[in-house]
Amino acid sequence: MEKYVKILKDNNMKITSHRINVLRYLDKHCTHPTADQIYTDLKTNNPSLSKTTVYNALDALESHGIIQAITISGSELHYDITHEMHHHFYCKKCGKIIDIEFCCPNINKMSEYGHEVEEVHGYIKGICKKCIKKGS
Repeated sequence: MEKYVKILKDNNMKITSHRINVLRYLDKHCTHPTADQIYTDLKTNNPSLSKTTVYNALDALESHGIIQAITISGSELHYDITHEMHHHFYCKKCGKIIDIEFCCPNINKMSEYGHEVEEVHGYIKGICKKCIKKGS
C-alpha cells in the first residue's frame, strides 16, 4: 500500500482508497483491463463501490500520467500501468493484449529535428500463439 501512496504523493494527487485500489489492481493484473472489468473485480470486496468512482479514479490517474489508456481493440479503453515505452499486440481471436518490449527507432530522429517525444503508441494486431496452437 505504501508503494501506491508514494505514487500518488509524488504526483501531487489526493490520496484516496479508491485510487489506491485501482493502482493496486492495475499493478497486479497486467492484462490491460477495461474500466468495467476493474469495477466488477473491485466491487466483490467493496459492495458500495460505484462505476462512476472507478471511472473518476482512472481519469485522474491518467491525467496525471500515472497510467495510460489504450484504444487498441476499438471503442473500449484498456488501462496499463507500465511506464516504460512499449507497444501492444492485440489478438483478434481471444482479445488478449500483450506488451511488446521494443523501442521505436524514430524517437531519436524526432529530437534531432527539435521535437520532444512524450508518448509513442504502437499497436500490432494479429493472432496470438495460444490461439494459433488451439486452431491447429
